[in-house]
Amino acid sequence: MIKFSDLKLDPKVLTAIAEAGYETPTPIQAGAIPPALEGKDVLGIAQTGTGKTASFTLPMITMLSKGRARARMPRSLVLAPTRELAAQVAENFDTYAKNTRLTKALLIGGVSFAEQDKLIDRGVDVLIATPGRLLDHFERGKLLLTGVQIMVVDEADRMLDMGFIPDIERIFQLTPFTRQTLFFSATMAPEIERITNTFLHAPVRIEVARQATTSETITQRLVSITPTRRDQAAKQKRELLRAIIASEAAACTNAIIFCNRKTEVDIVAKSLKAHGLDAAPIHGDLEQSQRMRTLDGFREGTLRFLVASDVAARGLDIPAVSHVFNFDVPSHAEDYVHRIGRTGRAGRLGTAYTIATPADDKYLAAIEALVKQPIPRVEMPEGFELSEAALRPAPERREERGGERGGEKSSSSRSRSRSRGRDRDRERGERPASELKILDGGTAAMAPVAVEAAAPREETKRAEPVAEVRVEQPRAETPRSEQPRAETSRADSYRGDSNRSESTRSDSNRSDNGRSEQPRRSEERREPRRDDRRDDRRERDGRGNGAPVIGMGDHVPDFILRSFRTLAVSRDESETETDSAEA
Repeated sequence: MIKFSDLKLDPKVLTAIAEAGYETPTPIQAGAIPPALEGKDVLGIAQTGTGKTASFTLPMITMLSKGRARARMPRSLVLAPTRELAAQVAENFDTYAKNTRLTKALLIGGVSFAEQDKLIDRGVDVLIATPGRLLDHFERGKLLLTGVQIMVVDEADRMLDMGFIPDIERIFQLTPFTRQTLFFSATMAPEIERITNTFLHAPVRIEVARQATTSETITQRLVSITPTRRDQAAKQKRELLRAIIASEAAACTNAIIFCNRKTEVDIVAKSLKAHGLDAAPIHGDLEQSQRMRTLDGFREGTLRFLVASDVAARGLDIPAVSHVFNFDVPSHAEDYVHRIGRTGRAGRLGTAYTIATPADDKYLAAIEALVKQPIPRVEMPEGFELSEAALRPAPERREERGGERGGEKSSSSRSRSRSRGRDRDRERGERPASELKILDGGTAAMAPVAVEAAAPREETKRAEPVAEVRVEQPRAETPRSEQPRAETSRADSYRGDSNRSESTRSDSNRSDNGRSEQPRRSEERREPRRDDRRDDRRERDGRGNGAPVIGMGDHVPDFILRSFRTLAVSRDESETETDSAEA
């Protein structure tokens, strides 16, 4: 049997290993440490809980014992997918390097940049980081990776799941080509294999167990429940979870409960605490300090139940976990292997329960195909029955209940929508019919600003010959063409009682000889528009002193403006006389 003393490690490292209580290396450690000490690239594949962290920590400490770190240029780099896993690697380094003078720095999110910058400026031998925070320091110009001699990628398949592969490729390109690379993963997806073929040079492949296999020390059980209602599925699963915990009370000293969503993590933790069970949540949305306090309490035994998302499913070394409960069936089959691998570690026995519904059948089929064995089905705990609260339909939403309050809300929302519609009309230059004014000739305009909104001037000219007929005959017997009738109906739709009286007075202004005074009507129609435009310019000018500004600025003398205005008016009058002669 191989012992650590046979692996050519530094004597100081061997002393620290003996003080930690270890004598015999695990298969992955026995296979990875010798080629790593020789400076070769290593590709290690082993299921979770087999001691991969020590497989690269021990040879790194031995090889870095000679040499000195420089400011902002770490000598080695360890990349981890989560903050918790990076902190665990830092703890392992402290345990095995306590007899040496090597220094380390931990770069993770949720911690001040200033404290991390101080450590980097002094120079570190081992830099342990998550990819995002490492690139943040590099882009700020606080870190150089040109002095990296050993680079380690831990839990590479988790990096793939979390979308860190582009960052990993960029970090590889920032490190020297002559570096030594140690690559560890529990599974080998095609993308992971592509990276190893690109950035590893003739690696020594060490595969101590078949990929994606579960440990034989874990007892797996599957409990199925068919919810009576879809909206009550989560509540009924929570009652079943409490019943399973009660049935395992004698053997369940502590447990990790996994959920697929962060919101579900918080709900399950609150539910367990409400029923007298000591539980706390941990997921990525919590502050880093709170996550570390919760994790430390679970390790020390002051916290019994840890309700977690998949952030705690990879790499966390908590040896004495008796049970794992999958409140939700994982959507990725590989996550099942990592979840239940939190128990049954270091030769201990463990139990893993999974709660499933009919909607999880496709996920269960993928898991069983991956692990190459069916998950044993067991019956529900003896005497388990759903409570009346779990069978009662969920309350409807407030909007759907209606009632007096709902009616008031609906009425107010309709009034707000109408007001918003009027505001949009005003922004587009449109106005309701109540704000329109009908000018002579059927032209709809805005008051106080004359804006033409009905028939164009050409249509008014086509209607001029009809005006002669309307003067000689009574109004009821006057033959009309189709186009003036359409204009009249359109004008009447906007015309109020006062506007009708103005139209009557306009008809009475015709001469006795049967000729229509169309020039006069044209003159009356043009003149209000000029006055309105003048008023509008005065309002925009803000002075209202009768001195119009025609687009030439305030610095132009008044006499030039008045002369220009007089010339424009005379031209309009000449055009009016010409139109009168033609008529």
